[in-house]
Amino acid sequence: MALHFVVDEATDARVGDRVMLTGAEAHHAATVRRVRAGETITLGDGRGAWLTAVCEDVTPQQVAVRVTAREDVPAASPRVVLVQALAKGDRDELAVQAATELGVDEIVPWQAARSISRWEGAKQAKGRTRWQSIAREAAKQAHRAWIPEVAEVITTRALIGRAAASRLVVLDPAGTVPLSGLDVGDGRDIVLVVGPEGGIAAEELSAFAEAGAVIAALGSTVLRTSTAGPAALAVVSTRLGRW
Repeated sequence: MALHFVVDEATDARVGDRVMLTGAEAHHAATVRRVRAGETITLGDGRGAWLTAVCEDVTPQQVAVRVTAREDVPAASPRVVLVQALAKGDRDELAVQAATELGVDEIVPWQAARSISRWEGAKQAKGRTRWQSIAREAAKQAHRAWIPEVAEVITTRALIGRAAASRLVVLDPAGTVPLSGLDVGDGRDIVLVVGPEGGIAAEELSAFAEAGAVIAALGSTVLRTSTAGPAALAVVSTRLGRW
């Protein structure tokens, strides 16, 4: 499998065009991955453009490649969205990384009632940028044509507002519906909600249920906040026929 790199801007490059890798991506290609002239690589813009190219000139400052093939990969439909509660340490970041590798289409940070970590003031922009960087690198490692967008941090009230337009699925050990039996055939986006270390508060669960959300369980064990989302994503991807 060819090495894969991401260009920062959306590209309209076609077969025969020359494309430049610069900055950190060029340094990574030339110095870390030791790409050489004549080697075939793939490029993507994170928004569906998928290019196969041959390296012509390689330096740590700039890598010039010639496009030999192009594919435009359509966005997934329905989409699978992970709403990940903010968590202490790096557990929420681990969830972002794994979920991206497994094919999530959007990631929404959630300020849950029991979230120990708080994104307030300048932390909101910093945290979102950090998650987007993790998603970008994970998507590149997984050779994904689409990089999932990280949304702004959301409150419980705003999250409930998504229930009408999406299939809102709240993961909780006390859920009475097994996730493996979830009906995914109505075409709506599937929004998987994962709570923080202390779980989802009772009042939040009640509000979700009243809004029409499905309270679903992932087996009989209790998973960490870093593993519940990726595990659920694997189940839903199978149900959707992605896997």
